[in-house]
Amino acid sequence: MKIYLVGGAVRDIILNLKFSDRDWLVVGADINLMIKLGFKLVGKDFPVFLHPLTHEEYALARTEKKSGHGYGGFTYYSSPNVTLEEDLLRRDLTINAIAQDQSGKFYDPYHGIKDIHNKLLKHVSNSFKDDPLRVLRVARFAAKLSNLKFSIDKSTFKLMKIMSASGELSYLKPERIWKETENALKGVNPHIYFKILRKCGALSIIFPEIDKLYGIPAPAKWHPEIDTGIHTMMTLSIASKLTSNIGIRFAALCHDLGKGITPKKLWPRHNGHGIAGIPLIKKLCERLKIPNNIRDLAVLSAKVHDIIHDIYNQKAEDILNIYNMIDAWRKPYRVKQIALISESDARGRAKLDSIFYKQGKYFIDIYQHILKINNKDIIQNGIKGLNISKIINQRRLKLLKIFISTKKIK
Repeated sequence: MKIYLVGGAVRDIILNLKFSDRDWLVVGADINLMIKLGFKLVGKDFPVFLHPLTHEEYALARTEKKSGHGYGGFTYYSSPNVTLEEDLLRRDLTINAIAQDQSGKFYDPYHGIKDIHNKLLKHVSNSFKDDPLRVLRVARFAAKLSNLKFSIDKSTFKLMKIMSASGELSYLKPERIWKETENALKGVNPHIYFKILRKCGALSIIFPEIDKLYGIPAPAKWHPEIDTGIHTMMTLSIASKLTSNIGIRFAALCHDLGKGITPKKLWPRHNGHGIAGIPLIKKLCERLKIPNNIRDLAVLSAKVHDIIHDIYNQKAEDILNIYNMIDAWRKPYRVKQIALISESDARGRAKLDSIFYKQGKYFIDIYQHILKINNKDIIQNGIKGLNISKIINQRRLKLLKIFISTKKIK
């Protein structure tokens, strides 16, 4: 029985990157031996165990064979006779097919270390094409390692295009798609993930709402880049520089979905695109089973991002309505989130990425000023029910009007 550290942890050790998760591979053992040693069996499809002390995952060496559609369409074989090389052969990329034993020695039968030095994302074997999820995984790794100048091997990218055209991507489970996308959104350059999916033909299958934005024009006065798809990627890129919050990043990705259904006769104008995009956002989130809190923020930002751009020309009543709409009094963090999404949109344009977005600061400043209201006397005076909300709203509006009248626009 031999134990090896495998997968992303080994890759990141070689790249000198931080990592948190460790995956262990056990060669020369079976289920009975692992249980006898105190490991807890948790794998449903193939033998995976939790270490009795560290609770890290240990998997028995296995081989796999395509037997159906999608990520789960495989038959697995595990035995003490399965070798390290056989297990590593089933993995996606050579840089993820390196093992390290407990003495620190690397085992690299498929030249992953060489590909790391050459900054290349390359498939291990032709069985790469059997798992459609790998199209998303390679796109995610390309985004994750883009700051290190990694690129996708031409032969691997060719397989990704073949897989995208095969229809296999339609068999992927929503949870798996969202998990890869969520991990991509956590990275440094998530926009690259979506760019690569589009380049290999996968975006139109996985995210048709986003793919449809390419080729749709916007007014050159406000969008020097013209193309809405390009603008969307620029917006996501800016959002990723401003925050690591995936909810904000996802909302930035979805803020202009409504432009995808604007009648051509109205181009390049897209009046009302924010509201028009809400059903598209909801449909996308429902299809991929995206968490409700992320969906809700994306919907709210679609509604109000253009209003924030024009906040200096808004009536006090309309500004207060935005705070009420986003439930700012119970969820104060949403104020900054909306400001950041609107800033990402404003700066996600050709030659405008470095502008100072004063509207976002103004939106936050107004909110902080309104919070100074002390409403304790309302309850003390015996006011109850809906009258409390009405009076509080009136006080907020009065203070907001005073703020607007005295605040100088810089």
